[in-house]
Amino acid sequence: MKIIILGAGRVGQSVADSLVSERNDITVIDTDAARLRDLESRFDLRGVVGSGIEPTVLAEAGAHDTDLLIACAAQDETNLVCCKIAQLMFNIPTRIARVRSTGFKAEERLVGPEGFAVDRIICPEESLTRYIGKLIDYPEAMQVREFAGGRACLVSVRARQGAPMVSHTIAELRESNPEVAMRLVAIYRRFPDEPDRFVACSGETRIEPGDEVFVLAAQENIAHVLSTLHRRDARAAPPVRRIMIAGGGHVGLRLAHQLGLQAGRFHVKIIEEDPQRCVELASQLPPDVMVLQGDTTDEDLLGDEGVEELDLFLALTDDDEDNIMSSLLAKRMGATRVLALINRRSYADLMHGTEIDIALSPAQAMLGELLAYVRQGDVQAVHSLRRGVAEALEIVVRGDRKSSRVVGRKVSELPLPRDVHIGLIVRGLPDAQPSGAVDANDASAAAPQPEVIIPRSSTVLESNDHVVFFLPHKRLVREVEKLFRVSATFF
Repeated sequence: MKIIILGAGRVGQSVADSLVSERNDITVIDTDAARLRDLESRFDLRGVVGSGIEPTVLAEAGAHDTDLLIACAAQDETNLVCCKIAQLMFNIPTRIARVRSTGFKAEERLVGPEGFAVDRIICPEESLTRYIGKLIDYPEAMQVREFAGGRACLVSVRARQGAPMVSHTIAELRESNPEVAMRLVAIYRRFPDEPDRFVACSGETRIEPGDEVFVLAAQENIAHVLSTLHRRDARAAPPVRRIMIAGGGHVGLRLAHQLGLQAGRFHVKIIEEDPQRCVELASQLPPDVMVLQGDTTDEDLLGDEGVEELDLFLALTDDDEDNIMSSLLAKRMGATRVLALINRRSYADLMHGTEIDIALSPAQAMLGELLAYVRQGDVQAVHSLRRGVAEALEIVVRGDRKSSRVVGRKVSELPLPRDVHIGLIVRGLPDAQPSGAVDANDASAAAPQPEVIIPRSSTVLESNDHVVFFLPHKRLVREVEKLFRVSATFF
C-alpha cells in the first residue's frame, strides 16, 4: 500500500516505524529537513521537505496514486486542510487526520465529504485516556484491549507466586474453570540477561511466577481471570480510589477531567510545575480534583501529599526522564501501582521488568486505529502489542462455502501458520455496522445476544463470525489475512 504521512513528530515517527515494517511504500512530509534525514537513515522510506497543505508538495510526495493519507502534524488546522486538498485535487481514497479538538467528531458536516473530507479522526490523547481508564477498571492488568465492541477483551497480567492458577498447567486451569469463556494465547517468560521469551501455549504448558500471560476472554470474565493469576485469595482486586497524576498537559487534563466527573468514585490530585498552567487546570477541572503546583520528582512534595496511600500514580508529562524518575520515586515511597508514559522505545525497553508496573507508549495506544485501515480483508480491530512485535487481530468471516476458504470448515482444518491460534469467536453480532461501533447495551432485549465462543478443534466457522487471533510475530499477519480473503465471486 502507498501511504503518505504528514508530520515527522513523535506520532508520525511511530506510525512510520510500524507501517514500514509491513513493507508499505511510505513517504513522510515535514518542514524540518533534519528530522526527515534522520527518519530516512533509520527506515526504508522517502522524505519530502515542505508544507503538507501545498498541492505541489503533495504532488512531489506522490499523492496522485496514493492509497492512504495520515495527517498527524502538530496543528489540527494543518491536518484538516491537508485532507481536504487530498480529496479535491488528488482523490486519495482514504484520509485520516489527527485532531485534538473535541468538537469535530460530533459535527458530521464539518468532517464529511462536503467539509474537510476526513474519513477517520484520531486523537492520541483520547486513545491514551481511554486506555488508562481500562487499566483503572482492571488494576491487576498490564494491558486491556477490546474486541467485538467490548464484548471480548485481551488482557495481559503478571503471574504472581501463590495465585490459584500459578504453577499449574493450562489444562488444569481449563478443568478448574470449565464454565469460564477464556483462553490463554501466549506467555512471555523472563530469563537472565536476555529479552522475555515467547512461550507457545498448549495444555501441558505450566504458568510460572513472573510470566506475562495474555488471555482472551468474554468481558464479564476478565476480573475472574485476572484474580486467578495475580491474587493469592482469588478475589477481585479492591477498586482504585486514590490517584495522583504527574503532569497537567493534554493527557493529564483529559484524564483528570474524566475521573473528576465521576463524583465520589475517585480522589484525584494532579501535579503541574508551571504556575500559569495550574491556574488553567483549576479553572477547567471539576472542583473535586485537587491541583498542586510543584516538581513531580520532589520527594518532599510526594511525601506531604500521601504518596504511600496511593492506589495508582500516573506520570504523564512530556518528559520521558521525569516520568521514569517520578514513577520510580513514587513506587519506592509506597505507591501501590505506577504507570509511566514513555515515548522513546529504547527507554520503554529499559523500563520493562523494573519497578515501574506499566511503561506506556502513546503511539502504541492508538496505532491499532490506523492499522485497521492498512490491513486487507474485513479487519475490524487491530492492537499492537509487545512494543510492536506482536499483534492481536479481529477479522470478520465473509462469504460462503464456494467463495471462502474458511466458512464451513473446522478450526482443526484451517491451514494457519505455526504459533497462530484462534483465541475466540464472537457469533451473532449485527452485520450492519463494524464491531467497534456496537455497544453491548444498545441491543434490543428481543434480539438474540451475541455469543462468545472459545473454539475447539471441532468448532465450525460460520459467515459473519468475528474471529480474534493472537500473533506473536507481525510477519504472520499477511498469511492470516490471505486465508480469510473471499474470492472474486463474493459480492
